Amino acid sequence: MEHALEALNTELPSSASVRLITSKKGKGRLSISPLSALPEPQNITRLAAALVQRWPMTNLLDVLKETELRTGFTDAFHSVAAREVLGREVVQRRLLLCLHGIGTNAGLKRMCSGGGEDSFADLQYIRRRYVHKEQLRDAISRVCNAIFQARDPALWGEATTACASDSKRFGAWDQNLMTEWHARYGGPGVMVYWHVEQHSVCIYSQLGSCSSSEVAAMIEGVLRHDTEMEVEKNYVDTHGQSEVGFAFCHLLGFQLLPRLKNIKRQKLYRPNRGEPEQYANLQALLTRPIQWELIEQQYDEMIKLATALRLGTADAESILRRFTRQNVQHPTYRALAELGKAVKTAFLCDYLRQESLRREIHEGLQVIESWNSANDFILYGKGGEFTTNHTLEQEIQMLGLHLLQVSLVYVNTLMMQQVLLEPEWQGRLTPVDLRALTPLKWQHINPYGTFTLDMHERLPLNS
Repeated sequence: MEHALEALNTELPSSASVRLITSKKGKGRLSISPLSALPEPQNITRLAAALVQRWPMTNLLDVLKETELRTGFTDAFHSVAAREVLGREVVQRRLLLCLHGIGTNAGLKRMCSGGGEDSFADLQYIRRRYVHKEQLRDAISRVCNAIFQARDPALWGEATTACASDSKRFGAWDQNLMTEWHARYGGPGVMVYWHVEQHSVCIYSQLGSCSSSEVAAMIEGVLRHDTEMEVEKNYVDTHGQSEVGFAFCHLLGFQLLPRLKNIKRQKLYRPNRGEPEQYANLQALLTRPIQWELIEQQYDEMIKLATALRLGTADAESILRRFTRQNVQHPTYRALAELGKAVKTAFLCDYLRQESLRREIHEGLQVIESWNSANDFILYGKGGEFTTNHTLEQEIQMLGLHLLQVSLVYVNTLMMQQVLLEPEWQGRLTPVDLRALTPLKWQHINPYGTFTLDMHERLPLNS
């Protein structure tokens, strides 16, 4: 904290993008210039065109099938009955149809309308006996790990340790306990909170109400994902951070890096008492010193809570519900708030001082915005709404969508690497192109199915 404040105090007067505006009363507010635009990647559009030319209008069901044949994720699905009668090839085929119908929201009945050998009753049987949320999470984890193993480090870099998290509202029926009216977006719905790493792989998803804590969801996703990824940084927007959130992230061993929209209202805390003249260039921003004695007194309680979160004996939503401004006199809450103020002060100093950090956070959050755009492309059935009143069914639908998207990312990763290995693409991508390279492309994907038109065939109707 002292090192960060000293560095900001030294560099702030000469900063071209950050200004401290002081009022007549001696109070200050921060002003940050917008980030300058980076050069446009010239070859990414050509790469997308090459995918369209090589694999034109690839069916999303074929993408799911190819992912299964390469990763075997359907091995995670087993019948809840005492024994399995159907052969594994039949179960595999029907599982893929069910998962596609769930993930696109088209429904099981549409998946058996192509004249295949599987009836609607067959798919209903597989849906009841095999498709459950624990097995879906296991399948998603297998596909994510396969993506990490299939990546070429020359294109995608070494293993990443940073992810971004954000929520998206989905419309839902309003006759259940989960659906709420969203104050910002309007309309009844539920929130799905995603954790997406830097190259568009979603490592965790969770269902919540519109009023649920995004800070709690952020912590749960980092702790509960079952992939091989080690999360050391988590990018969030303003709604995904709080002082208590900063404290718990510090105790749990990863960095919370938010993009703050109300930067002009932020204050910096002093690390020590009795130094009112320290950091002369930051006097208008500095407020009271951190009360380190509170942290020392409640240290054991804070570690107990962090350990409970890490081991899963308590969920983040329940713990953070105890530590709100309504319990401002709670000694453990006060200690967590003090620790959060200290960690946030150090982060703010680095955030103001380093334009590279601000750009890194912004780029991470842009990745998750692209992920949300793909949601609308894949979940096209029934207006993109969760058309069920059962919370468990809503969670299964969310996980089906999640599985389809990571399957798309997996196949696109293989497609891009195959194209970029060709002689005409060798050495063609510049550092600007590599920065914008993402496997979350769908210009060459057809999510709807195959349509055939025979002008000589008529419906069997009477004259």
